[in-house]
Amino acid sequence: MDTERIAAQARELGIRRVHMLAWRDLADVEAGGSEIHAANIAKRWAEAGLEVTMRTSYAQGHAPVVERDGYRVVRRAGRYLVFPRAVLSELAERHGRWDAVVEIWNGVPFFSPLWSWLRGRPHLVFLHHLHAEMWRMVLPENPRLARAGELLEARVAPLAYRRTRVVTLSESSKRELVREMGLPAVRIDVVPPGIDACFSPGGERSAAPLVVAVGRLVPVKRYDVLLRVLARVKQDHPDLEAVIVGEGYEQPAIEALRGELGAASWVHLHGRLSQGELVDLYRRAWVLASASAREGWGMTVTEAAACATPAVVTRIAGHEDAVVDGDTGLLADAAGEDGLVAALGSVLADDVLRKQLAEGALVHAERFTWDATAAGTLAALVKAASTKRFGRAQAHIRA
Repeated sequence: MDTERIAAQARELGIRRVHMLAWRDLADVEAGGSEIHAANIAKRWAEAGLEVTMRTSYAQGHAPVVERDGYRVVRRAGRYLVFPRAVLSELAERHGRWDAVVEIWNGVPFFSPLWSWLRGRPHLVFLHHLHAEMWRMVLPENPRLARAGELLEARVAPLAYRRTRVVTLSESSKRELVREMGLPAVRIDVVPPGIDACFSPGGERSAAPLVVAVGRLVPVKRYDVLLRVLARVKQDHPDLEAVIVGEGYEQPAIEALRGELGAASWVHLHGRLSQGELVDLYRRAWVLASASAREGWGMTVTEAAACATPAVVTRIAGHEDAVVDGDTGLLADAAGEDGLVAALGSVLADDVLRKQLAEGALVHAERFTWDATAAGTLAALVKAASTKRFGRAQAHIRA
């Protein structure tokens, strides 16, 4: 699908100014895949001629209003106040008139269905995955608040979104949203994330077995599980080296566990790397590993795959689409550690299997581009704007 062609359809429906509501901005120290996803879409929608404003919470050390890649970013309010303040700002049009709003639902909703209709304008929701046990991981000392968050996300808020068009990243995530949140399948569009063209094969593999893991150092990524898995795999592969790339508030706990396991000399924490450094690391790695409990997709899996590096990851929604089991990598039972230990061990020990998975991963990754993601998400917005509620004929979007 062509983003510019679909943008022309959007303008015919009166959509020229789009406001995107997000919890965090790409410049935030805790930015992750959701922020990368939103930024790439906003950039391409702006290039296609739409006027895009992204409204987020304050990003430490950054100006409250900036222009980035052709679209405007407004960063105001803290982590929690951003939700009510953003809604009030949009209703008052403090950041300019808008013709459509895109809500990025990241655990706590902006409840766009309850107020966007007040102005008779369409809305769209990006919902990457259900957070479920993530609430308890993030709020271990406040179980009542964690339970309230779970109920809000899975039971209360979905009632307001049943007539809303939703975009998610994978078919497995879509099934989860239907099963766990009761959202209508017919209103959910699956649009996979893209990857930057810089992720490509090249260079030489590490002489010693090298496992990489990339992502924010937060509880849901379960780096504690991954460290214990790596320690067990090390027993059969004494030359094993591992690199964990990312930043986050779990770093002290991860460093402490690394010390307890006697892994400080061979498990390296690299913090945040430049894109070029990350590409080089993927190219040198034998395999990418993830013990994550929740993912909308697992963008680092596809980045590594584009560098011809297979993956061993947990069998969860999102991962089930990012990895084609037995073709581009291996999926392991998310419960316990034995499955990951066995899968990692088999890939590291079998040169033929590793080569086959690498070739499959490279072919699979070629399907995913940010241009396709931008076009697919914009097509979903056009669908939302073409409903009878807005007195429009149904738009027919062709790939």
